Amino acid sequence: MAAKTDITRRFARAVLFTAILGISAAYASAFRTSGAPAWAPWLLAIGIPAALVAIMILGAARGSNGIGSLKIPFLFVFIVLAGGFCLALALPESEGKGAQLPFGLPLRAAILIYGVGLLPTFVLPIAYALTFQTQTLSEADIARVREVAERTRAWANEEAS
Repeated sequence: MAAKTDITRRFARAVLFTAILGISAAYASAFRTSGAPAWAPWLLAIGIPAALVAIMILGAARGSNGIGSLKIPFLFVFIVLAGGFCLALALPESEGKGAQLPFGLPLRAAILIYGVGLLPTFVLPIAYALTFQTQTLSEADIARVREVAERTRAWANEEAS
């Protein structure tokens, strides 16, 4: 049973590590004398959402169920974030005179504000609310936390003496 949790957490840690390496490479490439290469913003557009979702997975992984039914909302968030960033990068420049302003903003800004910034804030709270009973700490989990706290307190008292 614990193996599935370990697989979930191991996967999330691997994704987080890879995403951080990609983000670091993209930022480091900006120090080149010729400036950042064309691939750098794309690496950020994928790496940042991957890191965010990996951190969410690490925080939500519980027991033998891993993240359970949160897989779909987390995948949705990754697709929305990465897709929004990539779409904003891929769009041709069209912010000239007479350009359309969806929702009163230039298209790229509208994608980032309404898609990347706003859409996940509707999905994640609903997903967490629907999975609250299965994803929160059980009585056994709370007892284990209290036991570890008591052992840590006893150890600290022994060290202080």
